[in-house]
Amino acid sequence: MSYISERIERINISQQKVLSVFLTAGFPERESFINAAKAVINNGADIIEIGVPFGDSLADGPVIQSSFTTALKNGITIKDTLKFTEEIKYYSDIPVILMSSANPVNSYGLDKFCNDAFNAGINGLILPDIPLEEHEEFYSDKFDKFDKIILTTPTSSESRIRMIDELSSGFVYCVSVVGITGTRGAFGNEVILNLERTYNTIVKNKMLIGFGIKSGEDVKTFSPYCDGVIVGSAIVKSLSADDDKFTKTSELVRELKEACR
Repeated sequence: MSYISERIERINISQQKVLSVFLTAGFPERESFINAAKAVINNGADIIEIGVPFGDSLADGPVIQSSFTTALKNGITIKDTLKFTEEIKYYSDIPVILMSSANPVNSYGLDKFCNDAFNAGINGLILPDIPLEEHEEFYSDKFDKFDKIILTTPTSSESRIRMIDELSSGFVYCVSVVGITGTRGAFGNEVILNLERTYNTIVKNKMLIGFGIKSGEDVKTFSPYCDGVIVGSAIVKSLSADDDKFTKTSELVRELKEACR
C-alpha cells in the first residue's frame, strides 16, 4: 500500500471521507504560497495537490487558468514547485501530489524530474494529458517511486474505467461532470448515477471525486459515491480574494472537512 492510499484508508476507517485540496504553485504570490498551504493543512486538508502553472493546461477552467497566468508572471517553474514541496513536507507529513501537463515535465528532463521530485517529497503524479494508451510507454521504471493517478470521466466506458483502475495507484480521480474545472450549480441525477456506476466499477483503488465541488453541501451530496473529494477552483478563487492570513479560505476548508465526517 502506497503512502497516499494508506493515508486514505486510515481516514476512511475512521468513518470519514478524504479532503484533497488543489493549490496553484506560487499563487496568490510567490512569497505567500507556503503560508497559504499551511493554512489549508492546519484547517483540515488530508492531501495537497500542487499544480505546476502551464499556459495551455488540459481541462482547467477560468479560475485555475487565471491563477496559472498569475503564477507564470511570478516566474514559477517546476523547480520552484519542488522547492515549495520541500517546505511543505518539512512542515507536515501530508501526502503531496504534483499535477502538471506533460510538456513541462519533459522539458525538465525525465531522469532529473524523477530524482528531484522524489527528493522534494512528491508522493504522487497527475499528468492528465498522457493518453491511457501511452501510459506504460511514458511511465518507465524511473517513475516507480510515485503513485500515478489517472482520471476517469463521465464518458469513460466500464471497460476503460477498469483499465484506469488497473493502471492507477494511490487513487482514481473521478471527474464528476463533462467539461472544465470550476464551480457549478446543482448536480443532476445523471451525474449521481454515473458516479455510482464508476464507484462500483473501481475495485483496486480508492476513488476521489473532483470538478465543481465548492461547499460542504456538495461534499455531502457526493460522499456516498466516493472515498473522498478534491476541491480546486473554489479554493483558488477564495485565495485570490482573501486577506494575508487566509481567513476566508481557512473557513472554507473547515466547512469542507466537517462535511467529510
